Amino acid sequence: MSEDTQVGKLLRNYSSELPENIAGIINGTFRPAALAQLISSQLDVDRMDYLLRDSLMTGVKYGIFDLEWIIRSLEIDTENDRLYVSPRGLYAVEDYLQARYYMFRQVYFHRTLRSAEAILRSLFRRALELCAGGSRIWYAENSAFSKVLHHQELSLADHLELDDHDVVFHIKRWQRSDDDILRDLSRRFIDRRLFKAFDLDMPEAERTQFIEAAAKIVSEAGFDPAYYLIEDRAGDIPYYFYTTQQAGQKGLIYVEDGYSRPQIREISEISPAIRGLQKGYQIHRLCFPPEVEESVSALYQRK
Repeated sequence: MSEDTQVGKLLRNYSSELPENIAGIINGTFRPAALAQLISSQLDVDRMDYLLRDSLMTGVKYGIFDLEWIIRSLEIDTENDRLYVSPRGLYAVEDYLQARYYMFRQVYFHRTLRSAEAILRSLFRRALELCAGGSRIWYAENSAFSKVLHHQELSLADHLELDDHDVVFHIKRWQRSDDDILRDLSRRFIDRRLFKAFDLDMPEAERTQFIEAAAKIVSEAGFDPAYYLIEDRAGDIPYYFYTTQQAGQKGLIYVEDGYSRPQIREISEISPAIRGLQKGYQIHRLCFPPEVEESVSALYQRK
């Protein structure tokens, strides 16, 4: 824990050992390990917080679950040094895992959001390549953001300085860039003229042919496919969906089952609802400018 930060100083004033203990909890080295599971596990405070917060900010109901009931149901298995949920919390945890599943399917993997991310990836890849090649693009001198563009190591102060405002500020300035690609992508992002996206739910051989044909359409329309034809993949990642195919007990959620002879068991062993979520979910899409949507759509329909 750095002594340069305000949080570090406040914690150290309270107890000289507290900053290191908190760092150990975050890193997963603190014992008892059950405390670290509150910070990083399949049932941690970060996941529970962002689901409720994002559900509120996006105006959807998918991410709502009974947080208070889960908190009241959490217990510590001292013998095995792990968290578990008492029987009364089973249904609240089921709701939480289902909320997470549907938030990813309906919000985090939404076409509009993923399209904006595709443009951002192309935009910053172009900016990094221009800087690496010695081309002149605008950036705030001696800033943390300028270090990012030049692949320089960031200090703790640099990390704390960077935020969304720095990113958006530079993208706004790049709308007047001399580089055609950087200027166009920046304007598309700021004006929300996002890419279109088609699902590549077809056999692999057809998919390869389709992507090659789409790249030709994009190129003939005057766009560089390297920046204007983006394959978007996501899903089947343990952080996204609850699955038992993970190493270590921190990747599993345990629930007490039974009243006369209670046992602590992994949740999918006793919950049909959670077993139904084990398969996960994948997306594989192709993102491209709306200017070529009609041509690519006609190609897509022929598949």
